[in-house]
Amino acid sequence: MGEHATSDPTDDRRIQAFMRALLRDVQALEQLLEDPVRMERGIRRIGAEQELFLVDDKLWPNPVAPALLAATTDKRLTTELAQFNIEANLSPLKFGGKCLSAMEAELNEVIGVVKAEAAKLGSQAVMAGILPTLRQEDLTLENMTPKPRYHALNRATTEMAGGHFHVIVKGLDELDVRHDNVMLEACNTSFQIHFQVAPEEFARLYNLAQVVTAPVLSVAVNSPLLLGKRLWRETRVALFERSLDARTSAERRRGVTPRVSFGRNWIRESVAEIFKEDISRYRVLLGTETELEDPFEVLKAGGVPDLTALRLHNGTVYRWNRPCYGTDGKVAHLRIENRALPAGPTVVDEVANAAFFYGLMAGGAEEYGDVAASFDFDDAHNNFTAAARHGLKAQFTWFGGEEYSAPDLIRQKLLPLAREGLLHAKVDRGDIDRYLAVIEARVHTGLTGAEWAYRSLTGMRDKGSRDGCQRALVGAMIENQIEGKPCHEWPLATLSSRGADRADYQTVGQFMTTNLFTVRPGDLVNLAASVMDWEHVRHVPVEDKHGAIVGLVTHRGLLRLMTRGLNDDEPVAVRDIMKPNPVTVSPSTPTREAIELMRTRRAGCLPVVEDGRLVGIVTESDLIRVAAHLLDAFLEGGAS
Repeated sequence: MGEHATSDPTDDRRIQAFMRALLRDVQALEQLLEDPVRMERGIRRIGAEQELFLVDDKLWPNPVAPALLAATTDKRLTTELAQFNIEANLSPLKFGGKCLSAMEAELNEVIGVVKAEAAKLGSQAVMAGILPTLRQEDLTLENMTPKPRYHALNRATTEMAGGHFHVIVKGLDELDVRHDNVMLEACNTSFQIHFQVAPEEFARLYNLAQVVTAPVLSVAVNSPLLLGKRLWRETRVALFERSLDARTSAERRRGVTPRVSFGRNWIRESVAEIFKEDISRYRVLLGTETELEDPFEVLKAGGVPDLTALRLHNGTVYRWNRPCYGTDGKVAHLRIENRALPAGPTVVDEVANAAFFYGLMAGGAEEYGDVAASFDFDDAHNNFTAAARHGLKAQFTWFGGEEYSAPDLIRQKLLPLAREGLLHAKVDRGDIDRYLAVIEARVHTGLTGAEWAYRSLTGMRDKGSRDGCQRALVGAMIENQIEGKPCHEWPLATLSSRGADRADYQTVGQFMTTNLFTVRPGDLVNLAASVMDWEHVRHVPVEDKHGAIVGLVTHRGLLRLMTRGLNDDEPVAVRDIMKPNPVTVSPSTPTREAIELMRTRRAGCLPVVEDGRLVGIVTESDLIRVAAHLLDAFLEGGAS
């Protein structure tokens, strides 16, 4: 979004003034696109933006980015939406020669700066598409970066969304969460790569980027876990599209695309088509408090306009391949910014992903020509969604309607094409071999960052708390990122490598049982008894049709009923024997407090309630398990 002084466009006059500036910027851009001198041509450059998470010694998000930025003079570093995120903007590089290894070297250097400064603040930097240890309580406005543009964006978007965002994502697990601000977006960090193009080739190359993004993403996925749920291989895609979805119900019925989208169709002639569509579809969210230049006055004087209004509005519309206008004050240029790729798993993995994309952009332009004439847009969109959902297990529709698995398409067609494209661009052969070999090995092993996380979690299942497994995952990420080997060479994360830790059991939400069996007040007692017998449980929560807990059927209650005798002719309902209004706790209730509650209230279990709904249960056996793990932590010296 840049560093413009922004504000809420809260009154009609301010909105109208900004809109006039926006429309003039589009008109000026169209004039500038025809200028053979002031719009750069004949050169290809690449660039990237690296986003990172900052975590504390317990591997939870740590909101220290403002302090870190205040302590460093490195101008490449800047803020992100959350105070536990930070962004590094790399230097643009001419596409050719050793540009890829130069990108890797600068990434390692600037990340090293972040790590060194973070260490002084008791923090570490992590490359992860979504940080596994993120909790919903981390996503508060207190953790938002204190800059007017972020708060203005939050107010405007939340108001349009009706006060909250509802995110539903289904994968191996299902996430269903409501949130009252835009901080869900802060769950995502990416490795955004840029590819400079000339005005006359923009439409053709932008369309090509839309086609090749799916297979590149399928081998790059690294975001399988969100708020403890195993979802898509690249959950960032689903989350980002939903976390800023401020459409009204009427707009949804009309099929209006959200602000985060793949797009609706091919571009036919010019980059201006995208800007015009976005202005037509999406309301202004941010204005500016500074007086905007008159772009035509700048052009008349022989200069190059900043097009501040256009760039500001473009920064609030999030296409997965986004057009970018830039200027160094002397000449302007156009870039395609690919926003689909996640941060991590390592620097070499990221540069390999970039090399694959750049190679396909260079080689595909010759191989496929005008993809708009030979490829169905819906197939490109479906391929993208399949890649995000399934990673290397995706199935793609390719040119000529041919069907390929992601590995077959990459091995048989795309790796040779990317190599040819990089060679044509005169990229160093050593760089080409190094980075495309990483892609090839990832395809051969099937071990993307997302798959590594899935397999690691499977191996740790039932061996520790949910939080413990997630923290073990982050700890292993950090260790492997320091070593620097690509993710297909990583050993799986294990709990034993980190050891037991008291921090894994501080609150009931960290170890509560969420796989619940419940009954309704009107159900037969026989059903509750059968559930207890079949599932070997001693407590069955009773919830109403809205999911609110209203009672508890206990093993003791059933025994008392049995002593009185059951008469099949007089069926007994659950409401007749349940313990009404049981004492409950929330996921954030401290474990020590839960133990004390169970002791003083002589309760065998505590239902866990959040936002008025039953989300889990903690039983005596859970607390015995916790005590055993805490004893292990003490014996291993891991207690804090």
